[in-house]
Amino acid sequence: MNTKCDQCDKPAEVHEIDAIKGVHVHLCREHAIEAGFQVPQSAPVTDLLTQFATMQAPTQSPKKVEKPAACETCGSTFARFRKTGLLGCPECYEAFCKQLDGVIARSQNGASNHTGRVPDRSSALIDLQALRRSLIEELDRAVASEQYERAASLRDRLHTLASESGD
Repeated sequence: MNTKCDQCDKPAEVHEIDAIKGVHVHLCREHAIEAGFQVPQSAPVTDLLTQFATMQAPTQSPKKVEKPAACETCGSTFARFRKTGLLGCPECYEAFCKQLDGVIARSQNGASNHTGRVPDRSSALIDLQALRRSLIEELDRAVASEQYERAASLRDRLHTLASESGD
């Protein structure tokens, strides 16, 4: 099975299945590292066996295993984040920004920034505050353009909103 990377045409080396969402992820070495996966530094075993069977010297020399990068402030590693889901300090966001971009994008359905949600009990209050802001802006524009009747109407609407909400 020669599966290609989901983000480029290179052969995939990392295969992950999200059982909850039912999503299969296939990534090449570079994209897997960007996404924060632990990727072995040596050549795949199948390549080594094929080279041994054909008596060819390996084309890729084994690389030194590098110590995973750590946050300079707290010493936390990205491997620790993958295991616990927690970062050690605010500076970890900068230290692991490349790896976190992929994690955030996956958890936010492709968005690169966290969007969050509004609690159900707060949505009416937020809507009321947005309406007040838009009425105040409209009132300012009406006064600036000397539309005093419209400004008086907007002022009255603001007073009605304030009395209805108990302010």
